[in-house]
Amino acid sequence: MPNTPKRSRAALAVSGALALALALATTALTPWTPKAEAQPANPPTAGMAVALPRASMPDFADLAARVAPSVVRVTVIGRAEAGIPELPPQFRGTPFERFFRDQMPRQRRQTGQGSGFIIDPAGFVVTNNHVIGEAETVKVQLADGRDLTAKVVGNDPQTDLALLKVDAGAPLPALQWGDSDKLRVGNWVLAMGNPFGLGGSVTAGIVSARGRQIGAGPYDDFIQTDAPINPGNSGGPLFSTSGEVIGINTAIYSPNGANAGIGFAVPSNLARDVVNQLKETGRVERGWLGVSIQRLDEELAQAVQASDRKGALVASVQEGSPAARAGLQAGDVVVGFNDESVEAPRDLVEAVGSQKPGTQATLTVLRHGERVQQKVTLGQPPGTRMAALEGRGGEDGQGPSLGIRLAPNRGGDGALVAGVDPDGIAAERGLQEGDVILRVGRQEVSRPEDVVQAVRAARRENRKVVALQVEREGNRIFLALPLQAS
Repeated sequence: MPNTPKRSRAALAVSGALALALALATTALTPWTPKAEAQPANPPTAGMAVALPRASMPDFADLAARVAPSVVRVTVIGRAEAGIPELPPQFRGTPFERFFRDQMPRQRRQTGQGSGFIIDPAGFVVTNNHVIGEAETVKVQLADGRDLTAKVVGNDPQTDLALLKVDAGAPLPALQWGDSDKLRVGNWVLAMGNPFGLGGSVTAGIVSARGRQIGAGPYDDFIQTDAPINPGNSGGPLFSTSGEVIGINTAIYSPNGANAGIGFAVPSNLARDVVNQLKETGRVERGWLGVSIQRLDEELAQAVQASDRKGALVASVQEGSPAARAGLQAGDVVVGFNDESVEAPRDLVEAVGSQKPGTQATLTVLRHGERVQQKVTLGQPPGTRMAALEGRGGEDGQGPSLGIRLAPNRGGDGALVAGVDPDGIAAERGLQEGDVILRVGRQEVSRPEDVVQAVRAARRENRKVVALQVEREGNRIFLALPLQAS
């Protein structure tokens, strides 16, 4: 999270780690010894302080020195809407009012800072999505002081992760992922980052809880830690004592915007898959089932003839969805996904989201007390933004972004243009919101994915421009769309 000391992401500010200090006080003791027993050679006198053994505290100095070169500062520069100051009363209703408002800047320059870490020697840097936001420029400062311009390879708002790429001219020191599933409550952890823009800082604490859901999104599964985390720590790594990254500091709960001993980190096992997809394609693909689900309580379990409260109760099935085509019904209880058990709605959400669209899966369902299996082919979430076409830097990280957002065309074949970046190439060449793309080059289009695949194929062939056949208000036209940077 950028270095802004206020609550964000639904009262959850940034990421972090709490510096834990423990002190053992000595206690004045006057030992009592029976008269019949032998007295010690040098018995303590009344009032003498007896020092208790001091607990051995962990020393993180070697660990911090080893991992620090891989932790970076992330600085972003963007623009935000400028607030209009109150017009002096004497100018209201006069010709000066319009002149005054016309001269006011519509936008103001905005900067923010966060943290990140190098995960690949080639220069790939992990941070939080909310750190980069809608930044126009992203800079990464290495531990050796070098400032490098970063390219946003891809981002995933649903897990609040983003991947950057810098060119340092030589391999960079990279960190290794750890296994967050092996974490136990009470384990020591170390957090590093850039709190309040101060630069590289280290804090330590323990794992306070696992599997926390904080209302940040459908994939909430946070590690909670008391290691101090403050604004500016967002995107920084949370280390195990072996020096592996087991979390990405993302949010804190705080009544005043600063550390209150409750910080949250995205588990490494969730982040690793997201980062790998961003690295490969610049986007994250997730399967879609098309159901609304809820948790079972004791009465609901009895009502649907389930033996216990385990499973995900299907509250509704979206028309035309993969679930509807597979025959899933409202009132079904999903208790299994492929070979994995589903004990709560979150298990089903995570299982479906871990698969790519087009994957066939087997659902184990309780229906009227009977256990049945349903085959389902997962789909693409409706309204999903085609990051390949609207992202920063093209769908494969090569060439310019086309600057369009696509959605299924409910009225027939083709892909509906649901949004156009006014500063993008597509807008420059005349593509408009509401247009329906029917063909890309020789490739006919029946869904948004066809556009993505056709653009990807054209770029692989090193084609500099591609022809789009577009339907607009009943008329069909062709537009030439550049694919390569000029």
